[in-house]
Amino acid sequence: MTPQSLRHRVCVLTIVDCMMTSGAEILATRIALGLDPEQFESIICSTRPSAAEHVAAARESGVEVLELGRRSKLDLWRWWPLVRLLRSGKVDIVHAHKFGSNLWASVLCRFVKVPVLFAHEHTWSFRGKPLRRLVDRELIARAATAFLAVSENDRRKMIELERISPEKIRFVPNGIPDLAPGDRSRARAQLGIPPTAPIVGTVCALRPQKAVDVALEATARLAAERPELRFLVVGDGPERQRLELRAAELGGFAIFLGRRPGVELPDLLAAMDVLVSSSSFEGTPLAVLEWMAAGKAIVATRVGGIPALIEDGVEGLLVPAGDAAALAGAVGHLLDDAAERERLSAAARRRQQAEFRLERTLKVVEELYAAAYRDTREECRESGGGGEGRSR
Repeated sequence: MTPQSLRHRVCVLTIVDCMMTSGAEILATRIALGLDPEQFESIICSTRPSAAEHVAAARESGVEVLELGRRSKLDLWRWWPLVRLLRSGKVDIVHAHKFGSNLWASVLCRFVKVPVLFAHEHTWSFRGKPLRRLVDRELIARAATAFLAVSENDRRKMIELERISPEKIRFVPNGIPDLAPGDRSRARAQLGIPPTAPIVGTVCALRPQKAVDVALEATARLAAERPELRFLVVGDGPERQRLELRAAELGGFAIFLGRRPGVELPDLLAAMDVLVSSSSFEGTPLAVLEWMAAGKAIVATRVGGIPALIEDGVEGLLVPAGDAAALAGAVGHLLDDAAERERLSAAARRRQQAEFRLERTLKVVEELYAAAYRDTREECRESGGGGEGRSR
């Protein structure tokens, strides 16, 4: 079953908190914008305020955007435009992303009887949250046509720990678009860093999950013997102030660039010698895929879906989560061995290009949409409801 065999354009509604903020929303937006316009009509519902430039870019590409403007959990009345859209009968498939949107979509789609619902879990992190596991299993999984997981590791946890039926869960690999080549010298000049100074870096939202304090501790150990060493932190979030204070205590080696450092991301990646992911848990992080695409040496914690991206010693080095000493040892080894950095970075880029491109993700998602829509039409015909679809 392929999307090309569909007789009518299928209307897909993507529901996210907001567009292009964290990895999950970035991927959700890219999927919505990348669907084949000859086969699919795409609408994005941003339940919380999104940046105006992202909304404008989506609309310019021909994708409708419904903005709810929700600012708190108590803004229940703001859901009404979405309810009205769902009740119109225009939407064939709802694709919700992350727990909150999955929950609301499950409730609303039952209420208005939307034919197909995909609930997309981007990072399984419900350990110690029995109520969330219960909602996942008894409400979201029951309402959804399929539950989508971003890694086989997440899929196993959903089956073994949440006791969701394996038949309900589909693995959809994350993918990224190709990156433009970066200019190492330009980025270092803009940041005032000498051409030969070793640079370690990370790109992430500054949340507790990312455990950037562990990376700071590790880099502090290395900086004691490498006075020129710099640690670049690209990203922002609620942990930033605490992390900046901790970095100041450890020494002056860390540079926090925020979300808009004035330097293009490909240039920043090119300027770095080793990229670090120190997360305590993960799904399939887009940032790590970007580092692989840029051909960088990577040290990452052995958590979530990361071992499915990077085989230890083949495409990068893996260390235990929370172990600053192990992280420092792996990073120091790569800083001291340029040939090893080159070997790992070349293998990482080959792996990303072969398995984790956005085109592959889109193909898998479009095939899921087509099969689910076709099954729904067949069920409708068998029940005497016609089910020939609408021509738009």
